[in-house]
Amino acid sequence: MTSPTKAEGSGSAVALDPELETTAEVAKGEKKLEGRSPGQLMWQRFKRDRTGVVSACVVIFFFVVAALAPVISSLYGKDPYTLYAQEPDYPFLLDDFAMPTGSFGGMSGDFWFGVEPKLGRDVFTMLLYGMRTSLYMAVIVTLFSVTTGVLIGMIGGFFGGRVDYWVGRITDFFLGFPQQLFFIAFMPVVTALFVDPRDETPTYLRAVAIVLVMWFLGWMGLARLVRSSVLSLREREFVEAAKVSGASPWRIVRKEILPNIVTPILVQGTYILPSTILSIAFLSFVGVGFPEPTPDWGRMFALGAKVYEQDPMFMFFPGVAMVIFVLCFNLLGDSVRDAFDPKTGR
Repeated sequence: MTSPTKAEGSGSAVALDPELETTAEVAKGEKKLEGRSPGQLMWQRFKRDRTGVVSACVVIFFFVVAALAPVISSLYGKDPYTLYAQEPDYPFLLDDFAMPTGSFGGMSGDFWFGVEPKLGRDVFTMLLYGMRTSLYMAVIVTLFSVTTGVLIGMIGGFFGGRVDYWVGRITDFFLGFPQQLFFIAFMPVVTALFVDPRDETPTYLRAVAIVLVMWFLGWMGLARLVRSSVLSLREREFVEAAKVSGASPWRIVRKEILPNIVTPILVQGTYILPSTILSIAFLSFVGVGFPEPTPDWGRMFALGAKVYEQDPMFMFFPGVAMVIFVLCFNLLGDSVRDAFDPKTGR
């Protein structure tokens, strides 16, 4: 330690110890190091994946547009239900063959994406509301399927033995149903049970029937995935330690096993949702989905397939929208998987 000295030609000044000055500077300039959680590490890895970020932005854009469809329709001044070809303000929307007049399916300043053949409805608002219908239904079916698959797979994998055997046989039984044929055959049966054949099927009843049928046949793949993951985890040291400490099965599942299988559940969920959208569109395409006048992607494809030679633009916009959404959601699932996997080089 050095003693204080007086500066020449000035008042007395105290010189600080060099060691104390160094310590103070280090303490002042040093950044506090903090550990990062697995979620933070995943987010950092995901942000570096440009494909995943762009795909996430596109998916979010689709959901926002679907949620704001009534607002956009109001600002646009059109709706998907009005037959504009019969309105006096638009007397020449359709020609003598009930096809849109003008080029590109009747596209104009009043009808951005043209008009529907035969009826003259606005294609832009039909696409918005069809997107809304498909996305909402797909989200509901995906949530039900993921919840059921996780519960059944967790029960079979954790308890094992005879429980796992019977759970596996039930899963195999449901996997034996041909999904597409079952959809086509079962949907009319469901509606016939609750609606008189002379009456029109309510839209809400069709929606409930679609959810039940797709949920009925949509949980088995995730259940098998969860079961295999739980089987590999239940023999690990940390699970055995929790059992020895006297933890209940519910606590072991909730605290030890479930956090370690979030990644495959999340990734599989990102694959189930776009597949569900395609299945819903398929049901409407073959005529057992949503009835008129509910806007739906599948029914737009069905009509577009009949008039594609005379009006190819009618199928263009819903086709491009569906391809972009499904592609981006699948790419998002791949990016989420890579972000959770520490061994990947992306």
